[in-house]
Order: sequence, then structure tokens, then C-alpha cells
Amino acid sequence: MRRVERRLFKLNDAIGDLRAEEARVAEELSMLEHIDDDAQRDAAIGGPFDRKDARMTESDVARTRATLERLRLEIGRTEHTRDQLLERLAEG
Repeated sequence: MRRVERRLFKLNDAIGDLRAEEARVAEELSMLEHIDDDAQRDAAIGGPFDRKDARMTESDVARTRATLERLRLEIGRTEHTRDQLLERLAEG
């Protein structure tokens, strides 16, 4: 098997792994957003403990969104590399 074909298989495996991770992180983000929504409402009518909890959940949501964005960028880069290899394979 040619080197380009082996790289394609590895890239496809990596894309599959990244997509699975993206789905897990997106689900986690959805849950965190619901928790954060509740925490923000509690903080609006509650005391200092509720506000502290709301800040923590807000930072969790921001961190998870950043993680999801990084994953999506990595997927895009990996797919771009795969597409370039497919073009080389088609030409050769």
C-alpha cells in the first residue's frame, strides 16, 4: 500500500475520533448551558453563594465552548489535509 493511502486511512481515523469527541463535548456543553441558565436565575434572586456558583458555571460554559471551537478547527484542518491527499492520489 502506498504511503499516501496509509496517511489517508490514518487521517480518516483521526477525523472519526475528532467527530466523536466533538459530539461528546457538544452534549456536555448543552448540559452545562442548562445548568448555567438555572444558576444565573438563582444568582439573580439569591445570595453570594448563588452568585459564586453562577460565575463558576459561566466559566465552565465558556471553557467548553472554546474546547468545542478548537475541536472544530482541528477537524477542518484535518479534513483539508485529507482532501489535499485525495487530490494527489487522483492525479497520480
